[in-house]
Amino acid sequence: MRDELTKPGIEHSARRHKPTSTVGRGRAVKKDVTPAHTEYADGSIHVALGDSCELCQQWPTPTVIVSDGGYGVLGFEGDTSDHLELPQWYEPHVAAWSLRATPSTTLWFWNSEIGWAAVHPVLERHGWRYMNANIWNKGKGHIAGNINTVKIRRFPVVSEVCVQYVFEARIDGLVLKEWLLREWKRSGLALRKANEACGVADAAVRKYLDQGHLWYYPPPEMFVQMQNYANAHGDPAGRPYFSIDGRIPGMGEQWATMRSKFHCPHGFTNVWDRPALRGEERFKLNGDFGRAIHLNQKPLDLVTMIIKASSDEGDTVWEPFGGLFTACAAARRINRRAFGAEIDPTYFHYGVRRLTEEAYQRLLL
Repeated sequence: MRDELTKPGIEHSARRHKPTSTVGRGRAVKKDVTPAHTEYADGSIHVALGDSCELCQQWPTPTVIVSDGGYGVLGFEGDTSDHLELPQWYEPHVAAWSLRATPSTTLWFWNSEIGWAAVHPVLERHGWRYMNANIWNKGKGHIAGNINTVKIRRFPVVSEVCVQYVFEARIDGLVLKEWLLREWKRSGLALRKANEACGVADAAVRKYLDQGHLWYYPPPEMFVQMQNYANAHGDPAGRPYFSIDGRIPGMGEQWATMRSKFHCPHGFTNVWDRPALRGEERFKLNGDFGRAIHLNQKPLDLVTMIIKASSDEGDTVWEPFGGLFTACAAARRINRRAFGAEIDPTYFHYGVRRLTEEAYQRLLL
């Protein structure tokens, strides 16, 4: 039997273990709550009860998307039973994001290591380019010595990942480095002339026109110098060169929108040593002595950091899997606009309660 199951062509699902359900684990609210309203809005936030695939098509264009959806652990109603089913779960959401994203959009994808690995091909297929995997290290205090490693036969897990993606910019169907080289070649000028155009020894050819991993995004001022030179000295029959819209030469402001924003906070790396949420920062039923409302509430400080790093004041943040709307709360604190959705009425009820209580506290201050 063992040999039969390992033969090529045998369905993988035939030997896949079905995990024990964890629906409701760690959730204090056992009885469903019907919210009084299906929307909440103030000057900075708009959240709604419903499927974000549909709702997000009405939201403003996102600068930041904070995704904290299914983990493949049956952690909430609608979550999948394991990581193998996550690609299908995420596909419609990723497709919906891609319809509205621009090259200025950054996606922060929270998940387990295996959950992210399973969904990564879906993200790539829809135009999202991997930038960095950040590790939230909750520390040994997260397990508190309660893990039987003899039974689990692995090192105890005290981490999650928050993976940074950007939406791949394309012009005429080409990624930026391909388009830049095509435009320069189209002008008929020798490659070395790009160095003269930019006033550098060899950086333009070695970086801006490179097609490998050494490619470097030309700053807007260098892009303008390249397009000015090509349009002044290139073959007149092919003008305009370096036109983003196909009509006029590209401007520095246009070129600047062809990549996402990033402002790295001083002293941070891709490993975030930060204890799991406890005490007052964890939202609980019936106050501090109740059980946690949400199984996997994210730290407000970490979510604030990633939003601040990838946006400016006034920019738009999406939170398609709202839960307790941590990203919306963080966005409001740092003067961004936020739009969120939550499909579970009970979580939506408590998420809105969190937002309204915090808004009231801000008014008192």
